[in-house]
Amino acid sequence: MNSTNPVHDRLRRLESSFAPGAIRAVLFDMDGVLIDARDWHYEALNMALAPFGLEIDRDAHLATFDGLPTRTKLDMLSKSRALPRGLHGFVNSMKQRHTGDMVRQRCHPVFQHQFALAQLKAAGYKLAVCSNSVRQSLELMMQRAGLDGFLDLMVSNEDVSKPKPDPEMYLLAMSKLGLSPAECLIVEDNDHGVRAARASGAHVLVAGNAGDVTHDRLRAAIDEARLAA
Repeated sequence: MNSTNPVHDRLRRLESSFAPGAIRAVLFDMDGVLIDARDWHYEALNMALAPFGLEIDRDAHLATFDGLPTRTKLDMLSKSRALPRGLHGFVNSMKQRHTGDMVRQRCHPVFQHQFALAQLKAAGYKLAVCSNSVRQSLELMMQRAGLDGFLDLMVSNEDVSKPKPDPEMYLLAMSKLGLSPAECLIVEDNDHGVRAARASGAHVLVAGNAGDVTHDRLRAAIDEARLAA
């Protein structure tokens, strides 16, 4: 006869999770981690650039622009392809409008992400999303994906002076949560985000794409961080 008590087992797991050196929060990038939105951003920006004949090649976008804020991409285009700086505001506005339209049409809840965040939340972890997107896009995507209710904090590129690859965004989130880098696991997917995550001093889980972000993989990364402490 099995004499184990499920409640006691759960309490022991929770106690173990919050031992010294344990992870207390998971900080997620959004695009490519919780939302498969790379193509949306690429398409929306090219729609905004099309009237000026300055569309970006897909390979160039993935290699150079992926994960950067729109304003940074426009600065790069001004330097490399002479996009007039006076057009930045208009192009950025149009890009955000196109992105919003795509989010409303394409963004929907994904069970594995809702399950993962629900399980982490129930286990007592603090959860945050730190994205190079503007706040309007960040909040809209989290709402449409059904993830906003699990989050303790959302940090956008409008909340910092230096977006990723600078670590400011992650350091701000840790400060607001009252935690040290050693107590945080960051989930990232692209080079700019991974650089920011590692520069923050936190533990880092690199995801190839949004499909890689599962509860089992997150729990394994949390356990690995605890053993490495």
